[in-house]
Amino acid sequence: MSTNVLRTADGWWVVSGDRAVPVDTKAATTAELIADRDAVREAALSADTGTPVAGLVALSPVTTPCRVVAQMVNYRSHARDSGFTGDIPPAFFRKASGSVSGPGDAVVRPSHVEFLDYEIELGLVMGAPLPVGTVVEERDLPSYVAGLVITNDVSARDVQLTKTQFYESKSYPTFTPTGPYLALLEPEDFVRLLDLRLKLSVNGELRQDRTLADMIVRPAQALTLLARFQTLDPGDLLLTGTPGGTALKAPPKPVEKIGALLPPAVKWKAFFKSQAKNPHYLHAGDVITATIATPDGRIDLGEQRTPVTDAK
Repeated sequence: MSTNVLRTADGWWVVSGDRAVPVDTKAATTAELIADRDAVREAALSADTGTPVAGLVALSPVTTPCRVVAQMVNYRSHARDSGFTGDIPPAFFRKASGSVSGPGDAVVRPSHVEFLDYEIELGLVMGAPLPVGTVVEERDLPSYVAGLVITNDVSARDVQLTKTQFYESKSYPTFTPTGPYLALLEPEDFVRLLDLRLKLSVNGELRQDRTLADMIVRPAQALTLLARFQTLDPGDLLLTGTPGGTALKAPPKPVEKIGALLPPAVKWKAFFKSQAKNPHYLHAGDVITATIATPDGRIDLGEQRTPVTDAK
C-alpha cells in the first residue's frame, strides 16, 4: 500500500489518517528521501501516536531545483475542448522549477496577466535515473517512478497564446502548486493508476473531473517518448496532462477559420475580447481545491487548497 509523506520546514512526516509521524532521516531533498525508504517504512510502522496533521504547514514535497517536464494535450476530454480532432501527437514542454510552490500557498497572478487558468495534473516523481534511450514497459514503472503528487499547471493564457510561449506562460513563481502528499508507491500499487480520479473545483464549483482512463499517452509510454531526448533523475517531476474543463476552450470552427484570416494583432484582440466574458478564469479571492485519489482510497494524494491573489 502507498505511503503518504508530508514535508514541512522541520522535515519529513509519514501521514496516517489525521496524524503524522516524523521520519528519522537526514534527507534534505526529495531524491535523498526516496533513497532512504527504510526510514520512511520505519516511521510508517512506528508506535508513535504522532502529531495532528492539521497543525502542520505543508511545503511542496518535491524539492527544487529539479527538472519539471509536462505533457501537452494528453486527455481526450481536453483535446476536444482544445479543438483537436484525429490523432494527437505526443508533445512535452518544460517549466521552471522556480514555479513549484506549496499546496496551500497563494497562486499569484502577475500584473500583466488577465487570463489566468488552472490545470489539475497527476505528477510522477522519479525514483531512479532515466537515461536517454530508455524504453519503459508497464511492468517497469516501479523501477523508475517512486511516487505521485497533485500538481496544478497554472497558465497565463494571454502570454501562452499571443507569444506561443509555454515556458514563460507556465513558469511564473507559484504556477506549479504541488502536494500536499508525496504518495510513495509499492509495486502492486501501479495497477491502480487508471482508477485515479482527478477533481478540481474553484470556489466549490466542480470544473474538472476525470480518471486516468481518459489519458491519451500513459505513463510508461510517456517516459519512453521523453527518454528519446531528455534525461530524468530521482526527484524530477513529470506532469502528465490535464483533463477537460479548463477555462480556455477553442472557439467554434467557423469563428476559428475567420480568425485565421485576420492579422495576428486583430485576431488576438477579438479573441480576448470574447474571453473577457468567460467567468471561469481565475481572479483574486478565488480558492482552487484539487484532489486525486482512487475510489477506495488506497491511493489518496490529499487535498490541495490554494487561494488566488494579485501581485502587489
